[in-house]
Amino acid sequence: RGELQASAGEAAEVCPGCHCVPEGIVVLGINRAYGKNALSKNLLKMLSKAVDALKSDKKVRTIIIRSEVPGIFCAGADLKERAKMHSSEVGPFVSKIRSVINDIANLPVPTIAAIDGLALGGGLELALACDIRVAASSAKMGLVETKLAIIPGGGGTQRLPRAIGMSLAKELIFSARVLDGQEAKAVGLISHVLEQNQEGDAAYRKALDLAREFLPQVL
Repeated sequence: RGELQASAGEAAEVCPGCHCVPEGIVVLGINRAYGKNALSKNLLKMLSKAVDALKSDKKVRTIIIRSEVPGIFCAGADLKERAKMHSSEVGPFVSKIRSVINDIANLPVPTIAAIDGLALGGGLELALACDIRVAASSAKMGLVETKLAIIPGGGGTQRLPRAIGMSLAKELIFSARVLDGQEAKAVGLISHVLEQNQEGDAAYRKALDLAREFLPQVL
């Protein structure tokens, strides 16, 4: 299996509460378990290719970004891979992360981040690029880069203030504080918080329900 699964809905009927994905909804599932879904060169390449294809697909109405790995949304940039890079490669690598995240933010259809687990650093920046964020109460979210003596490089310093206000965003970035789902909902970082289910996909199920609402209604 690849590190990114792109699945387009084919179900003809909309049935709220079930797992079927109706036509018009595309699910991008990150599946890089051994790296906690960290953004590697290869995963960025796959994300970029998928997003480029979706830009011009007129059949797509909503895109959901989720994780196929239990307990993890995205752990941010792959720092192990980055540590092995030559100094001349680091700048372009960070620029590529920012570019892919910007491309997601600029998609012409609604995007939903389904956060069923850890979303740290670039992982939260990926979620911030989406129009709507939903999360399980057990999820953990934060821009933690300052703990590593670096700053968020994927647009988080711009998008977090837009979501929750300048002062609080600065506080969270300066402290590298990590919020759970309830705390994230309280500050306006996410739109919906849900108790996690046995399958570990409560946020994804809510994202599917929202995506169904966004589909054109046939009269």
